[in-house]
Amino acid sequence: MEQLKRQELEQKINATIEKVRPYLVADGGDIKFVELTDDFTVKVRLLGACGACPFSLQTLKNGVEKAVKKEIPEIKEVVSA
Repeated sequence: MEQLKRQELEQKINATIEKVRPYLVADGGDIKFVELTDDFTVKVRLLGACGACPFSLQTLKNGVEKAVKKEIPEIKEVVSA
């Protein structure tokens, strides 16, 4: 993946994460962008209450992944790092 394209995608990913962050913070959690892989997988780390929550996979797939893929269709999936 070209470096400029990677930087652009990472900026979009971070902007999208900022949109969902308030919902996680309201529940005592947070999220951190870790990496964009060459196969367009986004790796994030759920923090605080979200890291230990039994619903964290649902939050990741139904909340974060859905928002990221809506904003950035090139993204294949969002996974926990």
